[in-house]
Amino acid sequence: MVSRHIKGHTVSKGQGTGNALVCTEPISFLGGIDPETGIILKGECKGKSVAGKVLVFPSGMGSTVGSYVIYQMAKNGVAPCAIINLETEPIVAVGAVISGIPLIDKLEENLFDVIHDGDKVLVDASKGYIEVQ
Repeated sequence: MVSRHIKGHTVSKGQGTGNALVCTEPISFLGGIDPETGIILKGECKGKSVAGKVLVFPSGMGSTVGSYVIYQMAKNGVAPCAIINLETEPIVAVGAVISGIPLIDKLEENLFDVIHDGDKVLVDASKGYIEVQ
């Protein structure tokens, strides 16, 4: 398989590589993910772990405390290695920045068309692109 570079918009700089966990529904980090384990508690991806994954989802939702849930996951070693959104909202953006998690959004192609669950993905948010391997 040939890898593809897809440009996007940098929200939080950094680089991360991992297998994609694709959720097509918005995620609320407060009450939606266990900050101790990184396990998703609600929605279509319920029961799956975000730990060490490239977490792909359309956008966040819910309380501003969600930013600190992301930070707590990072402190507990169960955060995603990178995040890709259709369009990032402030809760996820702040959480990624304070946690040092690379985050990119607004890809030049529909992320759900090019990234599938389990794909190996490199996120280079410092240079503004992803690579699906």
